Amino acid sequence: MSFVDQNTAYETWMRTVCDVVEEDLERKHDRMSKTAFKFLRATFFRWAHTVAATVPEIMELPAPLAVGDAHVENFGTWRDAETRLVWGINDHDDAAEIPYASDILRLAVSVRLADFSVGSRDAAQAIFEGYGEGLRDPGPTLLDQKEMWMRDYVTVTDEHRTAFWGEIDDYSGASPSSDAKSALLASLPAGAEFERFAGASKGGGSLGRPRFVAVARWRGGRIAREAKALLSSGWDWATGNAARPSRLNDAVNGATSAPDPFLHTDRGFIVRRIAADTRKVERNSDFDRKLDAKLLRAMGSEIGSIHASTPQLKQAILDDLKQRDPGWLYETAKATASAVGTDFAEWSASNA
Repeated sequence: MSFVDQNTAYETWMRTVCDVVEEDLERKHDRMSKTAFKFLRATFFRWAHTVAATVPEIMELPAPLAVGDAHVENFGTWRDAETRLVWGINDHDDAAEIPYASDILRLAVSVRLADFSVGSRDAAQAIFEGYGEGLRDPGPTLLDQKEMWMRDYVTVTDEHRTAFWGEIDDYSGASPSSDAKSALLASLPAGAEFERFAGASKGGGSLGRPRFVAVARWRGGRIAREAKALLSSGWDWATGNAARPSRLNDAVNGATSAPDPFLHTDRGFIVRRIAADTRKVERNSDFDRKLDAKLLRAMGSEIGSIHASTPQLKQAILDDLKQRDPGWLYETAKATASAVGTDFAEWSASNA
């Protein structure tokens, strides 16, 4: 199936399971035409087809509960139940049981397509080696007690804090569905003084899904919650299993993680606390400058740690990993990035 046809099929399905925001979907289409990296971010539902067509042997590998939509912008920070600052995968919307190599391959492809200063071969080596480390010795990345070197990568400045609330204030008022409204209000602490609902237009692959924000005051300051429509994983949709329930809660609360206690699903929505220090680290000039092999190694390790939360497959994955090396990931990412580029060219031509 051509990409354009599959995209149409996916969006048709989306309209049957959530109230699609058509204006945001048009924005998504425009973003998909900008760069191959933005195209990759917005089209995880196509990934299973790309992997099966380009490196079909991956489809037969052990399949733990995986990230799914792994890429360099899918990392961020949050506070766990002990208020420790944690860094790791920020978005588990597409979590599913997926062959293990898919996650590290997609991360390596994203680095190649984003054209960072770190070379593709060095990136593949860092991701591959980090993955093995995380699989063998899993655990969360706690920036208060260990991996403190990473603080320089995620520091929240006064400008970031001001910009965060400026963005919230710029959101237009909205009237969420009754389910979204109930989910948001239920997530506020007792005694919070509700101020307003707003509509948010953010993300890459999630553009088009309804997303709302609730702003309130609580004990001397403002707080915010976000609700985004929950869908089945794009991997499950692509492999003919769209009726499978989301595995987001399972992925977030895995035994090897330190989960965000505010992140949960409710009434068909993903609900989370949003704040300046609970954020997705997105690409900008500062992030581009800081991205290096050390950070990519940490990204690979985070993926390995997540996969280790499926303990019955850990040894099988390690045994398979021994048969591979960073050169394999480099060459596989090169071929897969080329296939993504072909889809990107098709989409760009159809929207010229």
